[in-house]
Amino acid sequence: MARVRFPMLLCVALLSAGAAQAANVPEDRGAPATVSGVYSVTFNLSIASMLPAGTTITCRAQIAPNQGGLNLLNPQLVAVPVGTAAGLAAVTGSTATCAAGIPFSWTVTSPQGGVILSYEIDAVSSSGSAPLLVRRSAQQNIGAAFPASGGSARLSLNLTF
Repeated sequence: MARVRFPMLLCVALLSAGAAQAANVPEDRGAPATVSGVYSVTFNLSIASMLPAGTTITCRAQIAPNQGGLNLLNPQLVAVPVGTAAGLAAVTGSTATCAAGIPFSWTVTSPQGGVILSYEIDAVSSSGSAPLLVRRSAQQNIGAAFPASGGSARLSLNLTF
């Protein structure tokens, strides 16, 4: 039994040391690349409960190049938002559709990282003396690939709002 434990402990120690050394080696990302195109984001909303009369629904989307790889454990270090767009929803009964198109043109260290998308959808009531936020939905750090150079990418999100 003692013979089995010693080699296993030695293997684990060697693997741990090798992984720590590999983590200190900088990644070769290659030459910078220019990426451009348009992200078209469509929000298909299913409105869960009645909104006050005169409520306006808006959507905003942001994209940023993901140059550090999607890091869900520490997302604030991933990218700084650089492309934004907003739209006004068309409401029909208990559904609404809101679209935002974000043109971009960046020089990135690696196009393989794609982009990180964040969005915010607000329902604002204009009844009364001042606008009142009735409902909000938001999400950050949605990873997506770059479209073909100069092309467009469509992202459709179905949400209960």
